[in-house]
Amino acid sequence: MWLSEVGPDDVADLTAFLGEVDLTLSGLDAPTVRLWVGRDAEGRVVASTGYEVSEDGRHALLRSVAVSPAARSAGLGSELARFALARAAGDGARTAWLFSRRSGPFWQGLGFAPADRDELAAVLAATHQVRLFAATGQLAREVAWSRPLPV
Repeated sequence: MWLSEVGPDDVADLTAFLGEVDLTLSGLDAPTVRLWVGRDAEGRVVASTGYEVSEDGRHALLRSVAVSPAARSAGLGSELARFALARAAGDGARTAWLFSRRSGPFWQGLGFAPADRDELAAVLAATHQVRLFAATGQLAREVAWSRPLPV
């Protein structure tokens, strides 16, 4: 799938898509959040992926890895996750982190292991998603995952 980096004209479509697949909408237009979308032939967003980096650039928080229900079970989710992981590593991140309460086996298949939620919140404290989850109390209900990135 061809992915394009999200620009200002894509934010509304991405917001609608992520709302449909029940993922976090915070900070989608922030310069610290790197996002890409895949569109179908009609121009609808059917896939997304991205990450936020820590202030020191050593940690990346994967976000918005999603595939529309009609396009699932074809390996696209793994492709999207690998794309974001490679980009984050290329940008200098050494550890990837994410929150997932529902998709643990998927992430384990990509090399992620359960992680300490408080450690994630500490190393990625300035990210939009961590700040939102801390402010709303959602952080206490989240499940954290991490994996090293290649140097």
